[in-house]
Amino acid sequence: MKLQTKIRLQSQEPKIDYKSEVVLLGSCFAENIGEKFEYFKFKNKINPFGILFHPKAIETFLWMATQGEKYTKTDLFFSNEQWHCFDAHSSLSNSNQDLLLFELNDALVHTRANIKSATHIFITLGTAWVYRLKSLDMIVANCHKIPQREFEKELLSIDEIDQCLQNCIHLVKSLNPEVQIIFTVSPVRHSKDGFVENNRSKSHLIASIHHIIDDDKNLRYFPSYEIMMDELRDYRFYDTDMIHPSALAIQYIWERFSSIWISEKTTHTMSKVEEIKKGMSHRPFNPESEQHHNFLEQLEYKKYQLQEQYPFMDF
Repeated sequence: MKLQTKIRLQSQEPKIDYKSEVVLLGSCFAENIGEKFEYFKFKNKINPFGILFHPKAIETFLWMATQGEKYTKTDLFFSNEQWHCFDAHSSLSNSNQDLLLFELNDALVHTRANIKSATHIFITLGTAWVYRLKSLDMIVANCHKIPQREFEKELLSIDEIDQCLQNCIHLVKSLNPEVQIIFTVSPVRHSKDGFVENNRSKSHLIASIHHIIDDDKNLRYFPSYEIMMDELRDYRFYDTDMIHPSALAIQYIWERFSSIWISEKTTHTMSKVEEIKKGMSHRPFNPESEQHHNFLEQLEYKKYQLQEQYPFMDF
């Protein structure tokens, strides 16, 4: 009996290994996969401006980073005892205006360098719904709990998303023509928009991505949304909010992703990294025992062996 529909995946090139440099931008699903890259000690950078849910926010971020732009104090605003920037997630907000400004501009500088050296850039789109700040006629990345009456809610058209994604590709390729760009759509439903509205949003994103990648063989699409909807059609694969993928679902999608994007030779090193990580989290019955001290010495030697081969690994 077949109890699951499987999406056919094709092996992709160039593969990701420990020489690769990966940048992940976009919705919270970029962070889920990014955390896997981080766990296995790949060279990676995840969402320097925090989670960016929609294409316009990612385009603005890439413009600022690739063009060497800088934020000034006039780009910040104070609300609820914190300084914020409408282009960044609230995780960057700070009670110190100067510190927020420094962190924003520092992230732009480092992102520019990361894009120039990246081998793979993953862009995860979460929603086509955006909020336009009425007073500045500006689409924001995050509303920072400003009253909703200050914004107009809009659904980006497929044509608007097409243009936005083309701009993103151009900005990235202007610094790094050889980089591989992979798009994906987050499987997280934006239920606060409404379930019908969420489906409209996802359909616009998917249609637009395929318009773009069908015209450029150097662009790729990974079907994380489709895997969640078709292969994991059961609430046991959802977190307690019944909206976000559970840890099991994220692990499953990661394994499907790894099977086509990560070099087979690299999996051996990944196993060594995981062995060390599990060893570091081990809780001994007797921390003072000779057996535990020998275990720690062996663990340090395993770290040393890996770091000799991959100096960038930090345990």
